[in-house]
Amino acid sequence: MFSVTYHSPAGRMVLMASDTALVGAWFEGQKHFGGSGLPATMHHTETPLLTEARAWLDEYFSGQSPDDPPMLAPTGTPFQLAVWQLLRQIPYGSTTTYGTLATRLISAGIHTSARAVGSAVGRNPISVFIPCHRVIGASGSLTGFAAGLPIKSFLLQLEENVLTSSPS
Repeated sequence: MFSVTYHSPAGRMVLMASDTALVGAWFEGQKHFGGSGLPATMHHTETPLLTEARAWLDEYFSGQSPDDPPMLAPTGTPFQLAVWQLLRQIPYGSTTTYGTLATRLISAGIHTSARAVGSAVGRNPISVFIPCHRVIGASGSLTGFAAGLPIKSFLLQLEENVLTSSPS
């Protein structure tokens, strides 16, 4: 495993990758940092994949809507992976609710609740790339974000400002 530090306008992040995919992107100090544990052997070395991930984040934080991210390989339960796949379908600058995600999973034959979806969203190991910050409460309020609500608000405002400043 390889890792680098990325200095974003929202705070310092740690990016972790295998030889073939990004497996982690956390804001320092966030809940569930490192998922189920960081590997004992990790090299703090830039790799082509981590360079690609940093470039994607540079584009994102510069106020642009970047194209597809590098290869992602989050590790989780089958339920978590299903939730994280739905998160990747939320368009840039859009939001959805935990309840809406639960309804989509139920329609796909996965019996769940908004609370269970919220738990899976909160354990997303690849912040920003898998946009868990785009999930809000049913009332439209900002709720739960492993890196804290100020960072969630920053990310949503960044995306909103990009959309409102784009030429029509």
